[in-house]
Amino acid sequence: MITPSHPDALISQVEKISRYDRWLVHHRLQELMIPCWCPEDGSLWVEIEHSLQAILLRSTVYQAIASRQELIDWLQRCWETVDPSSIKSNKD
Repeated sequence: MITPSHPDALISQVEKISRYDRWLVHHRLQELMIPCWCPEDGSLWVEIEHSLQAILLRSTVYQAIASRQELIDWLQRCWETVDPSSIKSNKD
């Protein structure tokens, strides 16, 4: 059993993704400086200390397993939710 490095941290196993996708997710989480481990059995374990890390984990896994169309739809929804009037111009 993996023990959290912080008393409030949560250790979670990433399941239901291919071994290759686990490697991609593991690599990306390391880039994001989120503690994670891939033991010899091929599983992926992640230590989550705060909500931002949980959001980044979810986003990273989604990017690895979602279809191209799902990612396109997600990006389109993001663009639709941006209110152009809330973006400040550099001319101000």
